[in-house]
Amino acid sequence: MTLHLPGTTALIEQLKQPAQRLALCFCAAWCDACKAYKPKLEALASAHPDICFVWIDIEDHPDLLGDEDVENFPTIGILDGGSVRFMGTILPHIEHLERLLEAMRAPGKAQACRLPGDLLSLLTRA
Repeated sequence: MTLHLPGTTALIEQLKQPAQRLALCFCAAWCDACKAYKPKLEALASAHPDICFVWIDIEDHPDLLGDEDVENFPTIGILDGGSVRFMGTILPHIEHLERLLEAMRAPGKAQACRLPGDLLSLLTRA
């Protein structure tokens, strides 16, 4: 199962680090917007090696959604040190994600949002 752009083993190792920054992208292979977005996400991942980027195809891995329903793409989750800083749908323009990541670097309180189910636990078992 390839979730992390560089590989699942690297994802699991990064998830074990307590201060890990994580950017999740919930998409689907059949979605044209997702197809256009993925290479841009890969380029963004290359530009930010300190952030663990995860591409999750909701058709291939519906178990990672728990009880949540993804209605639009891309749906993004951003975590910093285990705290959810953002969870929601954004326009499929990589600049929006870049701004979110920059905002994540700024000190601030975690938002009152949650990830689907016990996603981090499911990812580490994947």
